[in-house]
Amino acid sequence: MNNLKNIKYLMESDEEALRLDIKTDSKSVRKQALWAGIKPGMRVLDVCCGPGKTSSILHKLVEPRGTVVGVDFSDNRIRYARKHYSNKGIQFRIRNILDHLDDLGKFDFIWIRFVLEYYCSESLAIVRNISKILKPGGVICLIDLDHNCLSHYGLSRRLEKTLFSLMKFLESKADFDPYAGRKLYSYLYRLGYEKIDVFVTAHHLIYGEIKDTDWINWKRKIQIAPGRVRYPFQEYKGGYKEFNEEFDQFFSDPARFTYTPIISCRGQKPEE
Repeated sequence: MNNLKNIKYLMESDEEALRLDIKTDSKSVRKQALWAGIKPGMRVLDVCCGPGKTSSILHKLVEPRGTVVGVDFSDNRIRYARKHYSNKGIQFRIRNILDHLDDLGKFDFIWIRFVLEYYCSESLAIVRNISKILKPGGVICLIDLDHNCLSHYGLSRRLEKTLFSLMKFLESKADFDPYAGRKLYSYLYRLGYEKIDVFVTAHHLIYGEIKDTDWINWKRKIQIAPGRVRYPFQEYKGGYKEFNEEFDQFFSDPARFTYTPIISCRGQKPEE
């Protein structure tokens, strides 16, 4: 196995498990998984399971005889998952998703949600590698955002310019892909999947008074990501502090509007 510490993850921090736990909406996960075709009795792989909340939701959908294996490269997140979401039908394992995964066995359903955007140059390779442990006739579901963090109304010209520049910087320095969602169909098509279907809706849809979960999620993004790549904030004489103050002013304004499309893509592996 490769050295897990070498895996890049833009949002890595000691509090990332908690952020992911807070932001995961159970209703949305259930709706997406049922659309993708999850059914009772299936053996499910939750790729980059993070704090384990999604694995727990998926497990409820495959009970009573189904099982879920959640994999993540982070010791901290796997410990969190085992503490908060372990039960007899769920296992949590530390794994590098670009390594051989044959020891995990075969799966009826594979779930890859909000993963590929963090691995732009390796995203197709990740899907190809994980496809090896999907049973013939099994289902894979890829879900990611598109135009991530870039669709707002009410920004100043300076703040808008900075956000677009920051996203470009993250693409080049952190292998982040703000347009991951639009690529998912092509991945499954190129890998020979059948019965491919796509669903598009809004993920972030923020207007009026902001919810605490949205505030926490976006503030952590603004705090963590720029620091990881040492973005210079050329438009602000006061650097990050001045940028952060203007972003807070924009985001706390109930007149602002923010949305991000989410694209779900499912496909069936051909029978051998």
